[in-house]
Amino acid sequence: MAKAPILTPQAEDFPRWYQDLINKAELADNGPVRGTMVIRPYGYGLWERMQQEMDARIKDAGASNAYFPLFIPQSYLTREAEHVEGFAPELAVVTHGGGKELEEPVVVRPTSETIINEYFSKWVQSYRDLPLLINQWANVVRWEMRPRVFLRTSEFLWQEGHTAHATYEDARDYAARIHRDVYYDFMVNVLGIDVVLGRKTPKERFAGAINTLTLEGMMRDGKALQMGTSHELGQNFAKAFNTSYLSKDGQQELVWQTSWGVSTRMVGGLIMSHGDDSGLRVPPRLAPVQAVVLAIKGDDAVIAKVREIGDQLKAAGVRVQVDDRTDTPFGRRAVDWELKGVPVRIEIGPRDLENGTAMLARRIPGGKEPVRIEDLVTLLPKVLEEDQALLLSQSRERREQRTSDVSTLEEAAEAAVAGGWARIPWSVLGAEGEAKLAEQAVTVRCLVTEDGGVPETDDAPGALAIVARAY
Repeated sequence: MAKAPILTPQAEDFPRWYQDLINKAELADNGPVRGTMVIRPYGYGLWERMQQEMDARIKDAGASNAYFPLFIPQSYLTREAEHVEGFAPELAVVTHGGGKELEEPVVVRPTSETIINEYFSKWVQSYRDLPLLINQWANVVRWEMRPRVFLRTSEFLWQEGHTAHATYEDARDYAARIHRDVYYDFMVNVLGIDVVLGRKTPKERFAGAINTLTLEGMMRDGKALQMGTSHELGQNFAKAFNTSYLSKDGQQELVWQTSWGVSTRMVGGLIMSHGDDSGLRVPPRLAPVQAVVLAIKGDDAVIAKVREIGDQLKAAGVRVQVDDRTDTPFGRRAVDWELKGVPVRIEIGPRDLENGTAMLARRIPGGKEPVRIEDLVTLLPKVLEEDQALLLSQSRERREQRTSDVSTLEEAAEAAVAGGWARIPWSVLGAEGEAKLAEQAVTVRCLVTEDGGVPETDDAPGALAIVARAY
């Protein structure tokens, strides 16, 4: 009788595979309130590494971290009509506190444009105060009707950037800088996901924005996942909150603004982009543990050697963990590390020690080979970079192979339903075709130029619509 697989095969049931992997790799659990999640230590370790990489890039772009309250007066949201209309179905509202009914209900933060503008309007007085570049790492609540761990939860973790500028051009360029130099750079060069940079259609853009830039990734089942967004807010919130400044010419002017964010949804994207039927495959540049050194048996000499190797690799800059839990069977431990997607396993037993070798198991391309123990310190950095590049090339190859160029609405829908993406001229599709596709649960993910760039306007000549089913 064949042994049952640890995970449901992707080809059999991709959503079940996803949930199996989250459970078996000990990434997260469902929370006690519907739509919430408990992020377990290994899953949170992935998020922490994402935070570290993203935070460095955000600071390189000139933004500083701050923090704003979780509770927002309900009246703040009503000041920008399109914003409150867009978020109304997702709001969690507190009406009682301290055993009493509140004089004014407060909203649990769904996003912070309104409360941050309340303070920007106090902090910005002169052109000398601009640009004002703020980021916060926080949790937000958007009441989710169809929750799925990491992808759609009622509470999730994220960063949200908010900026104020003297001119439209400055704000536009900064939103594009975040889109390209922060998000795209991180997702391609760290996550190893070949995301597409694009512009959202008017129907899909952020409530209250004049433009939304997006990054779309193709998952292994061919669906799209919005990995992050950067918004030009124009002066909509500045008008609502009177966020203005005295210009060099002595005129009172409204600021121009941006907001931008990525969230724990990226953990879901990581799983669905790189995971296979054996578990996660974590990009080495992201991995909290890049290499695990396993003692096969509880031999004193073996234990001493794996600890020595662990120290040497750590000194060489490799994020390493020593697994000398020989009271747990080796096979079980090896499978657990495979599920967690650690890029490299270094396995050593008494026979290996006699031969001066270790068994090197590479999670990303697969396979094992013996290597000289003395070569590990110089070999591992090269192996990790090779495997990082392989994940990105696989992501790019999958997207290119499963993206079709089409010329009709029917062909676009067919390609999306079949589990791929379609490119179709926006001039052919238009808002009317977009609405028709939505009836088949197919959406326009973004608009791109023929050479893969981002269109400057919603109706830019030659713009192509990327059409897909999405998470």
